[in-house]
Amino acid sequence: MKRRTFVETLTAAGLLSIVSPFKVMSGIIASDQTYHIEQFKDKGLAHFSYAISVNDQIILIDPERDPQKYYDFAKARKGKITAVIETHPHADFVSSHREIQQKLKVKVYASSLTKTGYKSSPLKNGETIRLSEQFSLRALETPGHAPDHIAIVLSKGPKDIAVFSGDALLIGDVGRPDLRESAGSNEAQRKTLAGQMYHTIHDQFAKLADDVVVYPAHGAGSLCGKAIRDAASSTIGEEKTGNYAFRIKDKNEFVAVLLGDLPFVPKYFPYDVKLNIKGAPDLQPSLAAVKILAKNYAPPQNALIIDGRPAAAFKKSYLKGALNVQDGGKFESWLGSVVSPDDAFYLLAQNEESLQGLIAKTGKIGYEANIAGAFVYDAADGKQFAAFNDENFKPEEGKYTIIDVRTEAEVKSEAIFKGAINIPLQDLSGRISEIPTDKPILINCASGYRSATGSSILKKYLPEAEVLDLGAAVTKYGKTKH
Repeated sequence: MKRRTFVETLTAAGLLSIVSPFKVMSGIIASDQTYHIEQFKDKGLAHFSYAISVNDQIILIDPERDPQKYYDFAKARKGKITAVIETHPHADFVSSHREIQQKLKVKVYASSLTKTGYKSSPLKNGETIRLSEQFSLRALETPGHAPDHIAIVLSKGPKDIAVFSGDALLIGDVGRPDLRESAGSNEAQRKTLAGQMYHTIHDQFAKLADDVVVYPAHGAGSLCGKAIRDAASSTIGEEKTGNYAFRIKDKNEFVAVLLGDLPFVPKYFPYDVKLNIKGAPDLQPSLAAVKILAKNYAPPQNALIIDGRPAAAFKKSYLKGALNVQDGGKFESWLGSVVSPDDAFYLLAQNEESLQGLIAKTGKIGYEANIAGAFVYDAADGKQFAAFNDENFKPEEGKYTIIDVRTEAEVKSEAIFKGAINIPLQDLSGRISEIPTDKPILINCASGYRSATGSSILKKYLPEAEVLDLGAAVTKYGKTKH
């Protein structure tokens, strides 16, 4: 019997409704003559940050690594950034709270439970920050995704207007409970956090008025949740109707559902949590410190090389042992999934513009200091990757060892090729010994992006094997169950 995915299970149980999503917005999301809320979106990391402007003062919530956009916003509004609020120490990106604090001499508010390495102003449940005679911000202790998570409610007089929910309450979902310190490998801690999330949903968020607008820290595509709807905002009322977490009244059932089918944890997540607690160094000096090397530089033997060029360029000519993590919308996440935070690596791109862009992306996850050197590569005399012609490919003939590098949940939802060995991309380098080499090895994913990385990993660790990348041709075979 085919095992259901997390979403399929919830839908069948009547716990997940198909709700027409809000239109994904950017820029101004709420404004009148007395206040203004600006939402900033980092598409690659599916991260939302916010600026709340009342009169001429601006409060930032969960800012990304590069603070320049917030400075530009303040200048355009003719306002002054007066404080930063961190809903929790984030796992998937590095925040600029410490840099903003040092540059502008402003307060950084965080949970009273976070033992920060920078000077922070602690917030406890119910404590408020007065913005004006009319407006205030109120802290809610909302543990579950993290033990020290807080949400921030914006109120106008006695009326609550919006809640900045961080990663506790997401659109159609809640934050996963396995990203803090050893939570990913500590079953008891995961259950404790999942139980705390039950009370966060039913004792905190559910008590807010239905018309309170929900502004989360992450949207669809983020690994901070597992069933996030593609929307930039919602309301408490909409979440009570469409979010499975509000509809599960039994705590044991809630915990079981929350702990089921959790996505993988990228290698860089625990590192970013610690860096955010400590406070990251200023971005631009850190990026400027990256050593730029001569074009077509030859890294030392056995060096870790990340090749950010398109797969086609990589396969025509690449450096021995290089891993092809293509520049694109998810470069940061996959870089931090295949490279450990303790590993130094060389970074290459197809031109200067792309190289600078990739360096900046490494900064989003705090990996810029790991770059041993960066350079442009356009040589034509490197190693070549054998091309795969799928015109005569008949999966049922069994001529290839097929390695499917999608997640376990994806394969359970749709097994594209019968008999394929499923090793998710993030686990591939550690499971090389499981791969037979008596036949040509064919790598597939869902679209061709991950298989490019996966095939380069196998060429690095199985240099004598015949490794082939199915690439984008995989789309011809989906839904047919070959």
